[in-house]
Amino acid sequence: MLNTAAIIPAFWYKGALRVTEKMLERRKTKTVTIGPLRLGSGYPIAVQSMTKVHTTDVQACVHQVKQLASAGCALVRIAVPTQADTKAFAKIAEKSPIPLVADIHFSPQRAIEALEAGAAKIRLNPGNIKDPLDIRRIIDCAKQHSAAIRIGVNEASIRDLKTSDVQQDQRVALMLSEMQSYVHFFEKAGFDNIVLSAKSADTVRTIEVNRAIAGAFEYPIHIGLTHAGLVEDARTPSAVAIGALLAEGIGDTIRVSIAGDPVQEAQLGLEILGSLGLAEKHGPELVVCPTCGRCEVDVVGLARKVRTLLRTLDVPVRVAVMGCIVNGPGEAADADVAVCAAKGKGFLYRGGQRIATVPQGDLLNALQQEISHITSGAQPIG
Repeated sequence: MLNTAAIIPAFWYKGALRVTEKMLERRKTKTVTIGPLRLGSGYPIAVQSMTKVHTTDVQACVHQVKQLASAGCALVRIAVPTQADTKAFAKIAEKSPIPLVADIHFSPQRAIEALEAGAAKIRLNPGNIKDPLDIRRIIDCAKQHSAAIRIGVNEASIRDLKTSDVQQDQRVALMLSEMQSYVHFFEKAGFDNIVLSAKSADTVRTIEVNRAIAGAFEYPIHIGLTHAGLVEDARTPSAVAIGALLAEGIGDTIRVSIAGDPVQEAQLGLEILGSLGLAEKHGPELVVCPTCGRCEVDVVGLARKVRTLLRTLDVPVRVAVMGCIVNGPGEAADADVAVCAAKGKGFLYRGGQRIATVPQGDLLNALQQEISHITSGAQPIG
């Protein structure tokens, strides 16, 4: 039995100190049902990730699923390349607090087994499963189990793209064509509980093909790059591709694909959503001025110490550390607590109001005390 309270990550309904006043307008889509989760323009954008341990190691897989759920994932994908994996999938699904997606590549039989094992959604790659009879069997099984299907086109899986002389605009057109033929087959079969995705390792092509899909269909779209490298290399291309599409209203579920800890994928996804005002900030936010010749204190050193303090918190408090009075008061006005540092002293702000002048040597302790009072609900100092 799924724990429906865990379907929507806690930060979506947790009391927050700051609330985004205006959300970006999202593209209108159909609503897709994935177990108790609803996906589409009327519902929160869902962050997802994928387990990175062997599926047959049920205990490790369940542990990772629960970690991802706690990190903010609304659903998790699991690879099922063998029959042993689909058998293990059934055991994992029984213990999962959130819906699970079975990742299907080449075997129609694995898709059937995964649906019968409790997959709330399966992911099919049109480049790998093409026999109409196989696809129809999968659709009928998904109907029987009230499951969703993601039609996931990967650029690298399209056979016509194997030659080096295929231009970028042709690549996008071929990916869209592959998607269209698959979607039309599903619609003729009377199945519309589908999510679409088209991915590339190329940032620009990922943006272009998803724009094309958004213009051609009304289904929810899953966005992300096929892979973006190690975490330090994945941040920028992932934020550019996913952020650009989300800013245009495109995208109903996202995954940041990195080589590493899947919890980092969830964290990066939430950061992207939060930066666009599409989700509440889950944890503390630190704003620091870039510093310049006006600074008379070590702003960066102070900010790093504040960052260390904030790592222990799990509430959306906004803290500003500024190095002078030019931008300081303005940033302080938009922060829960802030300090504008000057020579030998600093001015402490709470909710945009200056409440104290503090000696330079006491700034960190004063900030820590104010943050503690605010986040604990106690009466602040000042």
